[in-house]
Amino acid sequence: MPNDIRTNWSGAADNLFVRRTNDAGIGLIKDYEGLHLKPYLCPARVWSIGYGHTRGVYTGMIVTPAEADALLQQDLRLVEPAVQRLVRVPLNENQFAALVSFTFNVGIANLEQSTLLRLLNRGWYEQVPAQLMRWNRARGEVLGGLSRRRAAEARLWNVRPEKFLPDAPANQRQREEA
Repeated sequence: MPNDIRTNWSGAADNLFVRRTNDAGIGLIKDYEGLHLKPYLCPARVWSIGYGHTRGVYTGMIVTPAEADALLQQDLRLVEPAVQRLVRVPLNENQFAALVSFTFNVGIANLEQSTLLRLLNRGWYEQVPAQLMRWNRARGEVLGGLSRRRAAEARLWNVRPEKFLPDAPANQRQREEA
């Protein structure tokens, strides 16, 4: 069992905590959602604000960058436990972050009903990048931005997280890294 189960395994192993998205995942979401301080219609024709926040958005609404960050954190607090609940196999922190980004974009119900999730829960990790790439349409039209986002999520999925050495003294870290 890894030293820190929270960053190395999915919630299927231990539901006493809720996993959080790493900085790489949050950065990916922010990059592809973009920061909008006023409401806009996203390609799926849903009113959004901040970094893709959709609940309670109304005409004339304005948010500050700090409020947009807070809305993103609220949204992640809904998506993260859903991904944790639905995925039944171990995930590293980048795999979890890639799935959170994907689910943030397509919705929890779409993840729940997806072939991607069925294959992943069978342990077919290598199928996930190709399955991500299938989700590049809005209203039936292939969108370049979604294709690029899915490619970024697939890259994040495939990146092995840095080795975590929490309390090792500097000289011990050097020996372990050599």
